[in-house]
Amino acid sequence: MDHQKSPHSDQAHSEKKEDQSRRVAELEAKAEEYLNGWKRAKADYANLQKEVERRMEEFSKYANEALITELFPIADHFKQAFRHLPEELKTHEWVKGIEHLRTSLTQVLQSAGASELPTVGEKFDPARHEAIEEVESDQPSGTIVEEVRSGFMLNGKVAQAARVKVAK
Repeated sequence: MDHQKSPHSDQAHSEKKEDQSRRVAELEAKAEEYLNGWKRAKADYANLQKEVERRMEEFSKYANEALITELFPIADHFKQAFRHLPEELKTHEWVKGIEHLRTSLTQVLQSAGASELPTVGEKFDPARHEAIEEVESDQPSGTIVEEVRSGFMLNGKVAQAARVKVAK
């Protein structure tokens, strides 16, 4: 028996190889397409995660804003009460206990991103202060001479303007 290859079988084998090569190229192209799609989806997901984290941080930062702003008058009442405290009561144990409460409230406000606005001796700033009266004073005109109500910043924004009296 003679095992010579016929030209027809060589051509069939060559066509089969070409077909396989074409099929491999198509599959490689599809694999590349799927890989690129997966990479884009992965990047989109990473961006989504970052956006969700940013929004959660922002939400938690401002979620308690209403509660915190409700505490501002209480902090101010403590401040006013201590401003008018008679000298003979300043060393009383009960007063010291109340002072600890005031300090605790201030710490809670600070940990929530709130801080009291500076007033007396400062230049009046309509974005941070509300002038309720102009008064005669030896201070330069436009200087805050008395605080009537404390003002507060919350997370870098004025949450409550300070009510003040300003030198004429």
